[in-house]
Amino acid sequence: MNGELPAELAPPGVGPTGPAAPTRTGPLGLRTGLAGLLQGLLVGAAMLALLLPLVRTLQGSMPRAAAAAAPLQRQLDLGTVPASPDVRNLAQAIVHQGDNGTRPFVLIDKKDARLFVFEASGRLLGASPILLGYAAGDDSVSGIGQRPVAQVQPQERTTPAGRFVAQPGRNALQEQVVWVDYDNAVSMHRVRLTDPAERRLERLASPRAADRRISYGCINLPAAVFDGLVWPTLGARGGIVYVLPEFKRLEQVFPTLLPDAERANRLEPTA
Repeated sequence: MNGELPAELAPPGVGPTGPAAPTRTGPLGLRTGLAGLLQGLLVGAAMLALLLPLVRTLQGSMPRAAAAAAPLQRQLDLGTVPASPDVRNLAQAIVHQGDNGTRPFVLIDKKDARLFVFEASGRLLGASPILLGYAAGDDSVSGIGQRPVAQVQPQERTTPAGRFVAQPGRNALQEQVVWVDYDNAVSMHRVRLTDPAERRLERLASPRAADRRISYGCINLPAAVFDGLVWPTLGARGGIVYVLPEFKRLEQVFPTLLPDAERANRLEPTA
């Protein structure tokens, strides 16, 4: 082969018959390099001009950030679950006015001793019998949240009515709870069986709402309902809890949600 290498076997920089010729670096080579660079810039500019409208079109079709997110579609949906007229009216007002914002919400019907849990849109997630404060009444006794439980008298064991911004947390025993009215020590938690004489599980199973009045004011739930419904719904960032009254009118407790019928009648123009 006379010392020659085939072109396909020659190492880089080496021609078939020896080292490749050095690159030109004189004026002619410089002009050639500049011409190639200019040609490359012109080609790049032409491609950019072709692609820019496509990029703008794609940007315009991309979904916006949270500001352009689809609005919450609100509609009350109780399914086939029975509920009192007061629960239905209040739930409808909440959904219609968006009073809960983007948070899930809970309605507590004290007259029927039942709880209703809704997702933010107004769809019912579940309902359950509950245990409520032993004493009837719509207000907490002043300062009751600062007293030891043993000092709370039977007639003071009320579950207050109203609108509450509920937050998840823990009680003094480090149990998971959803604080409804923290200052008055009212929370939702799993049913406690510390006193067998109270027969709390039997009371939860009773069809009579009066049997489900036994707590010191807190809302006691079956453990399965707390673990499977309430905590998954409210355990991350809380929600809004609406406790319906048993003596006051609904309009008194929720004046911004429900019109005061008597006041509306007084203001209605006469013929």
